[in-house]
Amino acid sequence: MARYTGPVCRMCRRENTKLFLKGDRCHTDKCAVERRNYAPGQHGQGRIKVSDYGTQLREKQRVKRTYGLLEKQFHAYFDKADRMKGVTGENLLVLLERRLDSMVYRMGFVSSRNEGRSLVRQGHFLVNGRRVDIPSYLVRPGDVVELREKSRQVARINEALDGVMRRGLPSWVELDRAAFKGIVKTLPVREEMTTPAFQEHLIVELYSK
Repeated sequence: MARYTGPVCRMCRRENTKLFLKGDRCHTDKCAVERRNYAPGQHGQGRIKVSDYGTQLREKQRVKRTYGLLEKQFHAYFDKADRMKGVTGENLLVLLERRLDSMVYRMGFVSSRNEGRSLVRQGHFLVNGRRVDIPSYLVRPGDVVELREKSRQVARINEALDGVMRRGLPSWVELDRAAFKGIVKTLPVREEMTTPAFQEHLIVELYSK
């Protein structure tokens, strides 16, 4: 599957906000946004007038890059959200949060969604007792996500679990640290998706043109 393999800190600088793509580094002074708070490239420090379309495009790029998706994948999620009952923008974010790579990040097993995608593809996680190696797998309320027995000694997973309280757990998940197990309690809650803060209505406006 095609995916972005370039420097992820450039994406945070381009969107002028922390997308938390490098885990704990994003919480330190080494964060690229903290050190160089301007867009990459030779014109990054110039004054740029942004149109309404440009604002909508940047918001779409922010959300897409936060969840590590390419355009075709992202548009497919939007189409699915648009067919669902309720507010399209909120439906979109809920679908993205339900991805398995995002859920293991929220539960604290990994320090970033990129790392979550990698470990899911390597088969480190079980959902309801069955191995799932598809990062886009959509979890449901009541699902149990746990680490395989053979993977419980992986250093970076234990480091992420030890530092989970720094990020905090959202209300829709529950973590049993000793058992390396997490439970999806409810669907993700829009009010708690604040890091980074999204304006999903701009994406709806963009795709509705």
